[in-house]
Amino acid sequence: MTVSPKDAFITVYGRKPVLEALADEGLAVDKVLIAEGSRGDSVREIEQAARRRGVAVSRVSAHRVKVLAGNGRHDQGVLADVVAPRMAPVSVFLSDLGSRRPASVLVLDRVTNPSNVGMILRTATGAGLDGVLLPRRGVPAIDPLVIKASAGVAFAAPVLRSGTVEEGLAALRESGFGIFGLDAGGESLLSAALPPRVALVLGNETDGLSDGVRPLLDGVVGIPLFGGVESLNVASAAAVAAYELHRRR
Repeated sequence: MTVSPKDAFITVYGRKPVLEALADEGLAVDKVLIAEGSRGDSVREIEQAARRRGVAVSRVSAHRVKVLAGNGRHDQGVLADVVAPRMAPVSVFLSDLGSRRPASVLVLDRVTNPSNVGMILRTATGAGLDGVLLPRRGVPAIDPLVIKASAGVAFAAPVLRSGTVEEGLAALRESGFGIFGLDAGGESLLSAALPPRVALVLGNETDGLSDGVRPLLDGVVGIPLFGGVESLNVASAAAVAAYELHRRR
């Protein structure tokens, strides 16, 4: 199966983030693109660092850099494609998983804050979960803000890609995953009966689970709260959920 570059690389933009990626020997940098006309000490440092690593550097139009970075205000005329070894389309993940092995996945349903996305990637990776489904639409791209919030873990996180959250959930269900939403008022996550293959959906910071996702759920579970606390930040809720799924292993 041919995998799109968008599902194989994390694009890092900005002079300092690109230089940091090149300085990290643990990261495999595929290529560096620099906008024509970009000059200065930092650009020279990037070119020298890439040369030392044997990374190809190409001069391209400033427009192409802006388009590929997806953020015209902050690319500073330079970007790098970093190999993300555990990122894959959800279809590839499911094919590799096979038909019998238990698995636990978090699904982000229109979570919009890059810091929350980064912290969720870090927690899920630390808890040993099998994947975090990040749809290409409705969730921030894995950009420098997400990478920073993950403390660099985003590069090695088990990221699953789909066009929309609905498409990703349909693929998971077809492969035997039970789909459960995490929402206040649901049955306690700590005691709920969950299947061996489970996808736990985390909703938007303000609105919670979206109307498009709710009909796809097999059930709703929640985190017990006390002391008058009504809800947790989505990244905090994801941390509790990730380690509860790990405990059940």
